[in-house]
Amino acid sequence: MAFLFQKFQEAVKVLAKNPLFTKNPLFARDPRRLQFEADMNRLFLFTSYNRLGMDATEADAEEIIDMASKASFADQQKQVQENIHSQVKSFCMHMDGILLPDEPAESPEKSKDAVRKSGLSFAVGRTSPPTDMADTIPTTRPLGRSELSQQLKDEIGYTLDIKPSRIPHKHAGQGLFIDGEADVGSIIAIYPGVVYSPAHYQYIPGYPRVDAQNPYLITRYDGTVINAQPWGLGADTREVWHGLTVPNSNPTKQGDEKSDRLWRMLSKPLEAKRVQHGRDAIERRNPLAFAHFANHPAKDMVPNVMLCPYDFPLTEKDMRVYIPNVPVANEEVGMKRFGSFWFKSGRSRINGSDTPILKTIVLVATRALCNEEVLLNYRLSNSKRRPSWYTPVDEGEDRRRWS
Repeated sequence: MAFLFQKFQEAVKVLAKNPLFTKNPLFARDPRRLQFEADMNRLFLFTSYNRLGMDATEADAEEIIDMASKASFADQQKQVQENIHSQVKSFCMHMDGILLPDEPAESPEKSKDAVRKSGLSFAVGRTSPPTDMADTIPTTRPLGRSELSQQLKDEIGYTLDIKPSRIPHKHAGQGLFIDGEADVGSIIAIYPGVVYSPAHYQYIPGYPRVDAQNPYLITRYDGTVINAQPWGLGADTREVWHGLTVPNSNPTKQGDEKSDRLWRMLSKPLEAKRVQHGRDAIERRNPLAFAHFANHPAKDMVPNVMLCPYDFPLTEKDMRVYIPNVPVANEEVGMKRFGSFWFKSGRSRINGSDTPILKTIVLVATRALCNEEVLLNYRLSNSKRRPSWYTPVDEGEDRRRWS
């Protein structure tokens, strides 16, 4: 597999210089689009390589590399979604195996519960939760977060830790570490929190200067913003989580210079009376829901993960409990971007489908990882003054990302 991965790495470098990207007039007018397609091209290679598994042959690898140079962007994007969804599905099955108690097949009452298991049919599409919602959440084994995390490592080979970063900078704070081993193309972490479409930016705490004192915000290429601040370190329960408040305490991460006064202010419920927050039960012990603690690499360090947008289909109700995100509104308003402005464009659809989705982000390994700190290229805008700890990984990528 090491030899095959070397071929993929070489393909990544070659495709980055592909004239189809670099000389296309469309991309000259829209560098942001160029960077998005280049990122998706890399994700196609990495996640497809991961899906090949240990039985992959050189012919299989060459076929994928050939597809990466010829397949349309839409086809590559669809394949990346399928590759990521396959991994998420496997993760959810492992979590079910760890958390859901064994139930005798002959018990009619338990059989009814088994249909629900981690399914959330009671939560999808409702405008308000039933008064006894806590009673409808399936019973899980009473495992603490650390015990659950260790059992997940036993199942998939790795889990995550949060501890002091090894980045040599006074503002490094806490960092995200992988405990165990993961292959290239693996989902390393999920970015948790409240999801805001462009139509609901005004409900992000601190609007319009939403990022002034909040390093836990992240933005997808389509303008979707995820605020991980309310998630913090998760919790020790499976609960109906609204994402309306900020935890009383959070470990600091890179660039986090908040005051106690600000924490108290942001801990108040959001004043979003016109929108409906999520009504879904979420597994708050999720061992992979810590992508918001990944730090940016210091000078002479190289990122080992990259962002990947993942559209979780809400029709997968048995898996919903393990997706650590809630939308600020149950119904998304379609928006189109013109320059720095967003305009409403009717109901939102994904790939021409009416399937309801939840827009999320995962971190994908760009090489094999083993007991090390997880490093993500933040790609901060070069149109603003950057913090002292930020060293650009690639100025061209930063510029195209925020053009």
